[in-house]
Amino acid sequence: MAWVVLIISGFLEAVWAAALASSHGFTRLRPSVLFAVALVSSMAGLAYSLRTIPVGTGYAVWVGIGAAGTALYGMIALDEPVTAARLLCLTLIVGGVAGLKFLH
Repeated sequence: MAWVVLIISGFLEAVWAAALASSHGFTRLRPSVLFAVALVSSMAGLAYSLRTIPVGTGYAVWVGIGAAGTALYGMIALDEPVTAARLLCLTLIVGGVAGLKFLH
């Protein structure tokens, strides 16, 4: 169960990062509220997961999912460049996260 919560929390990290950008410095209400809810939920899930998952592994997985998710969101929704190098780097992040999970 801790791994499921950790993975969901990683996706919520990407949500709060995207909402933070959309809030335009907290001048827009809906993205600002989404940021706060996603941030608190993501941190609470990370804290719960770290009860049973080692901190180094848990934090790396959480950050990796959040970073990859945010980068993909930028490429898909914000028209950021999609290059072979970026996709390769994202693949390496996902591979590293999977490796930490399965080699735990």
